[in-house]
Amino acid sequence: MNEKWGVVIVAAGRGTRMGTSESKQFLHLANKPIMVHTLELFQRLDFVNEISLVVGTDDIDRCETWVRDYELSKVTAVISGGGERQHSVLRGLEKLTSDWVMVHDGVRPLVTEAAVANCCRTAMQGGAAVLAVPVKDTIKQVDEGGVIVSTPDRRSLWAIQTPQAFRRVLLLEAHQRASEEGFLGTDDAMVVERMGAPVTVAEGDYTNIKITTPEDLPYAEFLIGQRRSERGEA
Repeated sequence: MNEKWGVVIVAAGRGTRMGTSESKQFLHLANKPIMVHTLELFQRLDFVNEISLVVGTDDIDRCETWVRDYELSKVTAVISGGGERQHSVLRGLEKLTSDWVMVHDGVRPLVTEAAVANCCRTAMQGGAAVLAVPVKDTIKQVDEGGVIVSTPDRRSLWAIQTPQAFRRVLLLEAHQRASEEGFLGTDDAMVVERMGAPVTVAEGDYTNIKITTPEDLPYAEFLIGQRRSERGEA
């Protein structure tokens, strides 16, 4: 891939579903913080040349230490996040200079290099792309009383993941406009969609899980062990 990419890694959240006093992105997985596994993946990618890491204000010092200790040379900025994830992404974007950018959750350490590259190639064809997988289950829409009101065609439904990839000027404009207009979206693609810009799905992997609850950790450990075995690593 000839184009060079920047990456915003969002790791400022304080999710409560993990049930731990420590934020989930800092829990250890295979002897490293989850967030470090994520950063190391993008560090390995030849077409990534800069990473902006967005964390909580109180976490900046230890994250800067990890950047040094794990030799994460592509991390060019470690900054504090905003009140909402969307605000954190904008802060991270403002630290990047690459023509193309990705936004990725710090707690998705299991995305593959092939999936990331696929997302980037898809974005370069139309300006914006997201990793996603087809929904396996039947989905029901219900009303406030719990009564089913519709059953969408499963063939049209995709579960959205990260990274999400964009031309930087497009995503920056979308976030700036959303901020000015007080709009909060559920992901970065949504702020681009509301501008009328097309966003294309790039098929990813079901193993690209977001580590959110305690039961996610054993599965993540298994996947990491399996991949290390495939590479012949101890």
